[in-house]
Amino acid sequence: MKLDVMGVLGPDGRIAQRHPAYESRPQQLEMAAAVSKAIADGQHLVVEAGTGTGKSFAYLVPAILAATAEQGTSSTKLRVVVSTHTISLQEQLIGRDIPFLNAVLPVEFSAVLVKGRSNYVSLRRLQGAVQRSHTLFARPDEVDQMQELLSWSRQTTDGSLSDLSFKPLPAVWDEVQSEHGNCLGKNCPTYNDCLYYKARRRVWNADVLVVNHALFFSDLALRRDGASVLPDYDVVILDEAHTVEQVAADHLGLSISNGQLEYQLNKLFHERQQKGLLARDELQDAQRQVAVTRREVRDLFDELRRWKETRAPSNGRVQSPIRIENTVSPALYDLASRIVQFAQSLEKDEEKIEYLAAAERCGGLADTLQSWLQQGLEDNVYWIEQFGTEGHRLRLTSAPIDVGSTLRNELFNKVPTVILTSATLATGRDDFQFIRQRLGLTKTAETRLGSPFDYRKQVRLVLADGMPDPGSEPSAYETAAIERIQRYLDWTKGRAFVLFTSYRMLQNCARRLTPWLSKRNYGLYVQGSDIPRSLLLDKFRQDPAGVLFGTDSFWQGVDVPGEALQNVIITKLPFTPPDDPLLEARVEAIRADGGNPFLEYQVPEAVIKLKQGFGRLIRTRTDTGMVAILDPRVRSKPYGRTFLESLPECEVVIDS
Repeated sequence: MKLDVMGVLGPDGRIAQRHPAYESRPQQLEMAAAVSKAIADGQHLVVEAGTGTGKSFAYLVPAILAATAEQGTSSTKLRVVVSTHTISLQEQLIGRDIPFLNAVLPVEFSAVLVKGRSNYVSLRRLQGAVQRSHTLFARPDEVDQMQELLSWSRQTTDGSLSDLSFKPLPAVWDEVQSEHGNCLGKNCPTYNDCLYYKARRRVWNADVLVVNHALFFSDLALRRDGASVLPDYDVVILDEAHTVEQVAADHLGLSISNGQLEYQLNKLFHERQQKGLLARDELQDAQRQVAVTRREVRDLFDELRRWKETRAPSNGRVQSPIRIENTVSPALYDLASRIVQFAQSLEKDEEKIEYLAAAERCGGLADTLQSWLQQGLEDNVYWIEQFGTEGHRLRLTSAPIDVGSTLRNELFNKVPTVILTSATLATGRDDFQFIRQRLGLTKTAETRLGSPFDYRKQVRLVLADGMPDPGSEPSAYETAAIERIQRYLDWTKGRAFVLFTSYRMLQNCARRLTPWLSKRNYGLYVQGSDIPRSLLLDKFRQDPAGVLFGTDSFWQGVDVPGEALQNVIITKLPFTPPDDPLLEARVEAIRADGGNPFLEYQVPEAVIKLKQGFGRLIRTRTDTGMVAILDPRVRSKPYGRTFLESLPECEVVIDS
């Protein structure tokens, strides 16, 4: 049997022979052939494949075959990176799909899940932290956890957070995690047993690396400065590629908060508790400098808070450097210098490195703060976020207005094959222009594949008629939306997601609908109620009449097949709020180039998110149900046609 995608995935292929119930899917074969061609030709590929296509096998099979084939006379192998946005897809790939293919394919290959370094315990740091725990920690539970970590470290073969049976407190894990700046390498007394380096060796020898987008784009940012976390690769497969622009922007910008600074200073020396790394008699000068720096942080952020509340626009955007003296960065540099001076006096390398790493962290925070205040990154948008009790927490953030130029220079022009795939990449009937333009992808092959599901039989799309316009009549719209939510929840006896675009509307609707839901005996599960998302989903799945109210994170990456979910109610078209600083800057940039930002950016971005929300309903061939769109603009505005044309063909009901 020929070892190609048809020979593996086809109706008489290796998988079909192993599993008689296997169904070969034409869409999957077409995608696999396109991926195989892109890798062979050294070109990029954008492929949208509907839910149920079997995307993971469609890219894994050709990627593994290419990675295990001899390349010319040198017998060198291709290295493939597969990057996902969600942990659930990562776990599916590494825990189910890849082991299955390892059993089916007659080739030897290795695949590794790559985790960030901070996920691993440093055995040397753990031993040191246990010895110094009486000076590092004030709380008994922190000391107890340190002992638990010590016991675990003696039996774990993995050494990462995912292997722990409990979630360690941040202050505890910070003292024991593996860090680049706090590593002695081969000079470390625990080097031969180092769990991070064992994992790193597996990564460097693997054919297929499975990572998440956050790690991938952190590595890409490092590569601009000549460093890296990942080994070099020949093929990148970006699954859930509709999230790439946002994740790339998050990791190519800056972020620093007063909470972050205070946390690091408390780790160095907590005056009231007399605990921390600098809690030594010979470090009283450094302790005093921590107190000085803490005051400077408080004063600077008080000034920034006043500036934001009196002079900044409501979205906190900062359009030019703020004329406030930065006294914090010099104080941090001074503190770092004192710590380095003390470190040089120490004889033991394993003790010295701990202090040098702390000094490096101080310097890094000082650099980030200085760069943000001086707006040192060009073509970035800068803003201040205010949160926490009485708004006392501030986060200073920046992000690139356009990630396309960086991705083009650092990714698409350097890596032979990049494959972008998702169920939601195109807008309108057949258009990848938006995603290509936003990501800087000028030359690529394109393929758009439908789903093997029969949406005409499985889904009713209900469009609410006679609704007020949410833009011009927000209050009337919310009242009408509540009435429709009640109506549609009764149609399916609960078993529904209600998706919102703002947390404010979600809370208002939850408050106003709670008595009605109680009378109907429908369970209500509300995002933001201090229950983790995974637990909220578990409770919803187990409730025969559950109703889940969710905002941004529930529009995508959530999988509830079967009877538990019969209804998805979309309260508004998911436009990003117009005053979002990053959106505002991108709109200005498009307008400055003579474009139409609403039609070129805001509508396509919302279309892709609507497709994600719609996609929550049908996850298998046997799922059925309804999707209700309450927003009248989908029918009343000219751009509404783009939204409707982007959805799978299904029965449409106009409900008046």
